[in-house]
Amino acid sequence: MFKLMLMAGVGGFVGTCCRFLINRLFLSFWRLPFPMATFIINILGCLAFGLLGGWLQKSGLLQPKLNALLIVGFCGGFTTFSTFSFESLSLGMNGEVFISFLYIALSIILGLLATWLGMIVSS
Repeated sequence: MFKLMLMAGVGGFVGTCCRFLINRLFLSFWRLPFPMATFIINILGCLAFGLLGGWLQKSGLLQPKLNALLIVGFCGGFTTFSTFSFESLSLGMNGEVFISFLYIALSIILGLLATWLGMIVSS
């Protein structure tokens, strides 16, 4: 258990550092109000999650240590949006279309409300 947690932590550190660097890069030249850095990071994170997850499954290398390092750690540190996207898609592909839409809608609505509430309470 400790080794898996350490692997996830290392992957998370690398993913977080990559997210930080990409964000800083975009802040240096992107001046429009659209949050391009976060948008690009989320899309890249989803792509990385799909590529790594698919490759690990297809190659038979899907082991707890690699999963902790690359999927949970790196992709989780890079963006949690990738996990949300994967879970939403998996639910739909497994025939749970209603649950998938419910998960998406509740996550977005309650996430925005929770953020707003946190901002109100902390100000």
